[in-house]
Amino acid sequence: MPVNINGIQYYRTKEACLMAGITKNTFLRWVASGSFSDVPCRDRRGWRLFTQADLVKLIGEVNRIQVGGGVNDCTFPQ
Repeated sequence: MPVNINGIQYYRTKEACLMAGITKNTFLRWVASGSFSDVPCRDRRGWRLFTQADLVKLIGEVNRIQVGGGVNDCTFPQ
């Protein structure tokens, strides 16, 4: 369930990862390896808080594909 703080809706790590279609462990591994930058917001317990923009960025990372050894955004013919 999203959290509303000062009129801004935030998602916890588990919710954001579920919406992006990855596991929490995958997200944490990406952050630890440096392949995805950590989100800047945390609550008083130190838990990550994802904004809508952070969620869009995470989903974009999930949907990125590699072609020919490099990472590209590709469209495929239908």
